[in-house]
Amino acid sequence: MQPIAAPLLQWFNANKRLLPFRQEPSAYHIWVSEIMLQQTRVAAAIPYYERFIAALPDPAALAACEPDALRKLWQGLGYYNRVNNMQKAARIVCEQYGGELPADYDALRSLPGIGDYTAGAIASIAFGIPAPAVDGNVLRVFARLCNDDADVMTPATKKAFTVRVLDQMPKATPGPYNEALMELGALVCVPGTPRCGECPLVGLCQGYAAGRAAELPVKPAPKAKARVPVTVALIESEAGLLLQRRPARGLLAGLWQPAAWEKSLTREELTAALANLGVQAALDEPLSPAKHVFTHKIWELGGWRGTAPSCPLPDGYVWAAPAQLAEVYPVPNAFGAYVKGR
Repeated sequence: MQPIAAPLLQWFNANKRLLPFRQEPSAYHIWVSEIMLQQTRVAAAIPYYERFIAALPDPAALAACEPDALRKLWQGLGYYNRVNNMQKAARIVCEQYGGELPADYDALRSLPGIGDYTAGAIASIAFGIPAPAVDGNVLRVFARLCNDDADVMTPATKKAFTVRVLDQMPKATPGPYNEALMELGALVCVPGTPRCGECPLVGLCQGYAAGRAAELPVKPAPKAKARVPVTVALIESEAGLLLQRRPARGLLAGLWQPAAWEKSLTREELTAALANLGVQAALDEPLSPAKHVFTHKIWELGGWRGTAPSCPLPDGYVWAAPAQLAEVYPVPNAFGAYVKGR
């Protein structure tokens, strides 16, 4: 494979986006941005990033943040385990590394929620350590450059591609090189039909030469997701909206939601389930069907809207006034069809 670094870096210097985490690329800023971008488009993530950094400017602030306030900052990004792991990692950073992320790939890799890619991104961009940062964008670029139709989702293929990425890396500028590969995959060597006419590496691309660039990379067909019925009770009292805290572990751990059951309940069954909580609800209006797609399953939501007298509630339930719903209680997007804008 011919050297790619020179034309790639020349293109990157002329075309890179002016992103807030590139303006001040500290290890903490890179870490926060990379965790956010794992499941979120750049344009959507930027306002969350700016709000997060303004509220929690360093690992010490992140480590000390009250969990519900932290989840409220993250609300809308989903995959809340990411921010839970960030707080665990921030506490380790404060306890073991004096409040600064360590300039060491293996030490970064050992922190909760930091995998090979994120450790490589922080190490190379913040500290100039020649470590690869191989994400989906980079796998796609190299599959096309090498005209390689191996399954990029297998560990063996990822390992082989990582060796190729490292072989091409200029040791003096590992951070810009990694960023340039990511940027090329995000802007030019995109999924589906790549923009080969704009690519600085088109003359070196074996996939393009073979007329196969749009066919690569090869991935297995996704598995069908399980469909799970969820019955929601959207109950208002004079004290506010009935909310329930989710379990401390598992899906959407520790977040708040309208009272809900992961099964299909009739109106009468839902009324009885609420009565078991001490809530004497009148269910007045069926909720419009909605769905929320998770990595491994799909929630198919429905239920009833109703009213109830305010009353004492069991542990794990609250009446949330509108201001509290807006500022205190983090509610996941899974219930956005029913709660958003309230």
